[in-house]
Amino acid sequence: MDSILKFDNVSKIYSNGTQALKNVSFSVNEGEFISVIGPSGSGKSTILRSINKLIDISSGEIYFDGDTVSVQKGKNLRHMRRKIGMIFQNYNLVYSLSVLQNVLHGCLGYMNGISGVLGNYSEEDKKRALSLLQELGMKQFCYNRASDLSGGQKQRVGIARAIMQNPKLLLCDEPIASLDPSSAKTIMDLLKDMTHKRNIACIVNLHQLDAALKYSTRIIGLSKGTVIFDGAPSEMTDDVIESIYGTSRENLMMGGAENE
Repeated sequence: MDSILKFDNVSKIYSNGTQALKNVSFSVNEGEFISVIGPSGSGKSTILRSINKLIDISSGEIYFDGDTVSVQKGKNLRHMRRKIGMIFQNYNLVYSLSVLQNVLHGCLGYMNGISGVLGNYSEEDKKRALSLLQELGMKQFCYNRASDLSGGQKQRVGIARAIMQNPKLLLCDEPIASLDPSSAKTIMDLLKDMTHKRNIACIVNLHQLDAALKYSTRIIGLSKGTVIFDGAPSEMTDDVIESIYGTSRENLMMGGAENE
């Protein structure tokens, strides 16, 4: 299988001296569903933000879809980013707009500036957005304001917007951290199903170890910016979990339940 994403010895040191990543190397193939786990401050968000160049790395190299990420700028960077969908913990919706308008924002990377500002979407785009909302069980809310939705519904709109981009890679930064357990399960089910059907590679940052073990085809475990584990969920032993988190599996599972 061809790698769509490759980290080659990547390090990141922030201006305050914090080393967020230390010589991180891994590859991602089409269709993989990868969870990145680790305690707070382990470097999970830095990995995601460096992929679409929201932050610059300090050394090493990242390759995405055949291109070197660090050299992309201007038009080339915009073209690269439209192939990378993002889903956020806090949804990042425009709450004054309708659900349908928020989903259509996934097309903006393919439109010229004037058309984007005026919201001149094609009928084909509108039909595709409605079809995605139907797939996510949200079509009946298409003309509701995004501000009127529950947390789980907002995240479904975020998924639809990201899929509208026709991405090759989907990045999800703590997508279920703000949700109750029932909504969290729905969102993880939808993410897994929709990316699998479209053969989209997906990288999900998770605090919830049980979700990572249940949904991932592969898990990358970080501790203090270093990859401690990279393998199948079935290979994640209690010793590995303790080396990542510094505490036992039982404490993590109990902690997750209490936090939710």
